[in-house]
Amino acid sequence: MKKIRVIPHTAWAATSLWSIRFKTLWVLLLALAVLGAGDGLIVLSGLGSTPWTVLSQGIALQGDISIGWASFFISGIVMLAWLPLKLRFGLGTLLNIIVIAFFLGLTTKTVPEPTTLLLRIIFGISGLFLYGLGTAFYLTCHLGAGPRDGLMVGICQRFHWKVGIVRSGIEISVCMLGFFLGGTVGVGTLVFAAGIGWIVQSYLALIARLPNSTYEGNN
Repeated sequence: MKKIRVIPHTAWAATSLWSIRFKTLWVLLLALAVLGAGDGLIVLSGLGSTPWTVLSQGIALQGDISIGWASFFISGIVMLAWLPLKLRFGLGTLLNIIVIAFFLGLTTKTVPEPTTLLLRIIFGISGLFLYGLGTAFYLTCHLGAGPRDGLMVGICQRFHWKVGIVRSGIEISVCMLGFFLGGTVGVGTLVFAAGIGWIVQSYLALIARLPNSTYEGNN
């Protein structure tokens, strides 16, 4: 069967899901910080939340619960979907939840909100590419993915599909479901849904060209 490129094996990749190496941990924490900051810039742009946030809004409205509990509920359901995909969580899964949330909050509290449409667009685009960069680098640490990224990786590995196609398909589906449940969709939401998968895939391809980086896995 023809191989499909999913997550490259890098010089900083962990040897197991719970191994602690300085180089691996440093790249992981930096990548998650960049991801969280990118998410914060997207929020500050005011051009629309990410698709998963839209879904959380919709479920919160329909279930009369907080958006935080809705997000927690979604994460639990997504983690259940890991079972048939034979995915396992690791140190990266736990740090994903903690570090991203911290830097998302830090960015939204310390960075001034853009006051013009041009700045809002710059914030949104910058946030999108930082989000993709952080996602790609933390995945190449091989310490386990976050709930939603894990679903993407699992589907790619199980069905031998490209990251861009799978991630875009997931984001668009989540966006549509969230919208029908009452979530708020903006132009930034649509751009994120359509573009994030291909951005992550492009970053992964660039990382694979670095010294001592190769693709692994049966495709």
